[in-house]
Amino acid sequence: MSNREDVLYEAAAMYYLQDETMESIAGRLGVSRSTVSRLIKEARETGLVRISVQPRGAAVGAVARALTASFGVQAHVVAVRQGATQVQTLDQVARVAGRLVSAWMQPGTVLGLAWGTTTSAVVDHLVPRRVPGAAVVQLNGAANPVTSGIPYAGSIITAAAAAFDARVHHFPVPAFFDFPETKRAMWRERSIRRVLAMQGKVDVAVFGAGAMDGPLASHVYEGGYLGAEDVARLRAEGVVGDICTVLLRENGTYADIELNARATGPTPRELAQVGRRVCVVAGTAKAATLLGALRAGAVTDLVVDEATARAVVERARRPRAGVPGSQP
Repeated sequence: MSNREDVLYEAAAMYYLQDETMESIAGRLGVSRSTVSRLIKEARETGLVRISVQPRGAAVGAVARALTASFGVQAHVVAVRQGATQVQTLDQVARVAGRLVSAWMQPGTVLGLAWGTTTSAVVDHLVPRRVPGAAVVQLNGAANPVTSGIPYAGSIITAAAAAFDARVHHFPVPAFFDFPETKRAMWRERSIRRVLAMQGKVDVAVFGAGAMDGPLASHVYEGGYLGAEDVARLRAEGVVGDICTVLLRENGTYADIELNARATGPTPRELAQVGRRVCVVAGTAKAATLLGALRAGAVTDLVVDEATARAVVERARRPRAGVPGSQP
């Protein structure tokens, strides 16, 4: 093989067989990330890499159909090998989501991202390509009493924009305001209204489902965004988690949860204005939150591991418990 073919083979093998990131491959080959992207694209175009999708197993297809029938969503159920760790499960689900989101990016598309552990993993698996006129906008604020949130949330939004050579729109507000009246005042500021207007143009919204408990706890509950008293009150109110930092119950209600008046992310009702709303979930600990999001009508497209999908279907079949809150 020529030297060029050697490099193509090495880049393709590291990316497709060893699951290495483009940044890692670039470092090992001593080239830029954009060069790695071109190498991988060339490997596909020349036939060095041939991608095929195996038919889904009957069991995976059945649970996907059950989710579609119950909630009207397009369900992408990811079969994860038995014994996989939570981190491995998240990586496999995020890999599928990253490729789907990349395929949905068309010229002029506005992509809305709600920061979080899951969204960060999805962004790592976006397929870089130039999308003329595209924009990426942050959907929820990230600051809390101990940090501006910029290094964490900003890096996620910026990385997504870089993948598509898109304009980036950060949202420089807290995840939760201390007082509802402060939020109302900030929403009148021209700089904030500009970002809110861009959020209103979102074509594809991507978000995870945060759980208050579990092996991979949501950044909202582990990152200093809520105090112990807040969490205790939320548990008493029947809250199971959040989407876009908007807290909700398993039955899909959220409007009467006091803390939501101070939250900066879009509510399920506001998300419903977005044509494609992609919820990405890995881990059965998030089943209750995901069920709440589905019942609230916040999701059009779901990417989820098989075990969590089954847990959601089973929970949905149970009689609804007497949880506080009226339907939104």
